[in-house]
Amino acid sequence: MSQPKSNILELSVSQISQTLKRLVEDNFSYVRIRGEVSGYRGPHSSGHAYFSLKDEKARIDAVVWRGVFGKLRFKPEEGMEVIATGKLSTFPGSSRYQIIIEQLEPAGVGALMALLEARKKKLAAEGLFDADRKQALPYLPKVIGVITSPTGAVIRDIMHRINDRFPCHVVIWPVRVQGDACAAEVSNAIDGFNKLHIDASQNIANMPKPDLLIVARGGGSLEDLWGFNEEIVARAVAASDIPLISAIGHETDTTLIDFVSDKRAPTPTAAAEMAVPVKTDLVFTLDDQGLRLKHSLNRYIQHKSQILLATQRGLPKLNDLLMQPRQKLDHAILRLQGALKTGTAQKRNQFERLAGRLSSTSLLQNTRNLAQNIGQLALRLNQAANTMFERKNVQLINIGKLLNSYSYKGVLSRGFALVLGANGKSLKSVKQAKPGTALDIHLADGQFGAVVAGANAKLDKPPKKPKKAAKSKIKPDNGQGNLFE
Repeated sequence: MSQPKSNILELSVSQISQTLKRLVEDNFSYVRIRGEVSGYRGPHSSGHAYFSLKDEKARIDAVVWRGVFGKLRFKPEEGMEVIATGKLSTFPGSSRYQIIIEQLEPAGVGALMALLEARKKKLAAEGLFDADRKQALPYLPKVIGVITSPTGAVIRDIMHRINDRFPCHVVIWPVRVQGDACAAEVSNAIDGFNKLHIDASQNIANMPKPDLLIVARGGGSLEDLWGFNEEIVARAVAASDIPLISAIGHETDTTLIDFVSDKRAPTPTAAAEMAVPVKTDLVFTLDDQGLRLKHSLNRYIQHKSQILLATQRGLPKLNDLLMQPRQKLDHAILRLQGALKTGTAQKRNQFERLAGRLSSTSLLQNTRNLAQNIGQLALRLNQAANTMFERKNVQLINIGKLLNSYSYKGVLSRGFALVLGANGKSLKSVKQAKPGTALDIHLADGQFGAVVAGANAKLDKPPKKPKKAAKSKIKPDNGQGNLFE
């Protein structure tokens, strides 16, 4: 038996999914949902964040797009109770509905306190709160860096208190102390102060590096002070090489920066009091210490003087010390006089014995020995002189031969010729031998005259009789001619 046909409209899966999507988005375009963050693992590689919101009975998927995630004042954390504001939508690919979050905030003070406690435990486990890593504050800083809002009562209170106690150079780094940008600006200011050079002339900002930092803000609610509970601020304080005082809120207010800082002040005014001493108290203390030092020094000198006098009384007198050495000196003088007389007599006796040994015969024999020695020395000297003369004569002959080989006659004997012009001077270039010029040619065994032929002259014709060559002007030098004149 066949079933009756239905009048219900057939829809595809995609059509029904799109219909549901429009229905949900049109009816829940803006909602606020309170729940606990579950399954949060940080933003995806795309920059989007995916997690769930749950309570004791239900769960809803949540997504934060990348552009919204970077603007969130409070970032989601696992187990954090939040209030999410956004719109509902569906994900057709898996037939699920979800909330697209546009704003996220902790669900009341209790959620913020729970988040703060979780961060405290995390940073404490890393050792950021340890006492052994905290730095001592300088007793008298030359430059103090203050990180706070440039307007308001906080900076005025700090400046007024510092000027009253001990005026010094104060550098203000203006930041926002509330809102989304607070944490980033405060951490950047701490890092910026640490990167300054000690010498102001060496840094771009032309600002001296502080010896001490103060991070200050007036009182406010937990939400107002939340920027000082962010991890980036706590880690910037922990990494600071400059000692830092935190002065956030009133005495009852506590933030993460207070646990990491080197010193916590209950108020900004108290931070200024911690930063510098009272100048008048310091002057009074120095005067008092100087006076005490003076009295102590006087007492010390008196005490040492008494010890010196007591020691002096126990020492023997100078005359007593010198009496025995003087007596020894007198005895030594007496012994010396007797020793001189005895020694003189002994030397006189020795001289007389030696004088008795001398005679004319011994003197004559000594004279003959001396003459014989002188004769032998003269003979050896004569032989040495002859040897030296012979060696020098041979050297002189060799030098004469060498000099003769270097003379122009020696050069002629090796086949060269000396050509002289009509003026008796030697020719050094063919340009000096013009056609018709009479020449005087010297060879090793004699000389003869010649005339320079022209360019078209025939060699088989005898040359004309040359003119009488001019008398050579070469002057011999001890039988040695000169080839180069």
